[in-house]
Amino acid sequence: MKRAGELQWLVANSPWIFAGFGMPAIYDISLPVHNGGLTYPGNPPIEIELQQSIAKGAGANVSALRFGSHTGTHVDAPKHFFDDGIGVDVLPLDVLMGPAVLVAVADDVMAVGEAELRMHELTGHTRILIRTRNSRFIREPDFHRDYTYLAPDGAEYLAAIGMKLVAVDYLSIEQFHSGHHRTHRTLLGNGIIIVEGVDLSAPPMGPYELRVLPLRLAGLDGAPARAVLIG
Repeated sequence: MKRAGELQWLVANSPWIFAGFGMPAIYDISLPVHNGGLTYPGNPPIEIELQQSIAKGAGANVSALRFGSHTGTHVDAPKHFFDDGIGVDVLPLDVLMGPAVLVAVADDVMAVGEAELRMHELTGHTRILIRTRNSRFIREPDFHRDYTYLAPDGAEYLAAIGMKLVAVDYLSIEQFHSGHHRTHRTLLGNGIIIVEGVDLSAPPMGPYELRVLPLRLAGLDGAPARAVLIG
């Protein structure tokens, strides 16, 4: 049992070791959610504390959680920007899971537009993960307001070629305090699911199987999610 546990840990933490032996690499691209963790400015803080504690005489450890619907790795539903949009609990599962492609842009790119996306072969793909310079600092405790974002024309291009899901490596897909929210509105208005806050620092570019499942929070605009890449 000990050996099985060690093997499971290695697969989870060093997937590239096993990829050459016929075993698929599994990358957990989710951010850990912890007390006082990083949030988008203005969003609710992350507060986690023991509500019941064995150390204090309780029969079990039970934690109380308080954080926003767009905490850590999370999924945006159309309701995030449209009052009549669907909530995160009814997003189609066949879009949240399936083949995906991971692409990367140069570190000097601050806005990922149509020109940058056209540099990659996206024909036939309906799910895309975009790795930028953000992946170098996504786990840092301080918020970077100059993060790289998806420009409105990039969003329009992805909608035009039939993309159904777009994932990015920081807490927002939009330029910080853009004011117009055109990127969000373009994607969500076309029924395209947005996944924000994925950690793409480890997996190389290429095709994968994506699994991203948000908490089934009834009628909400978004929800934290666990996301993995397999391939």
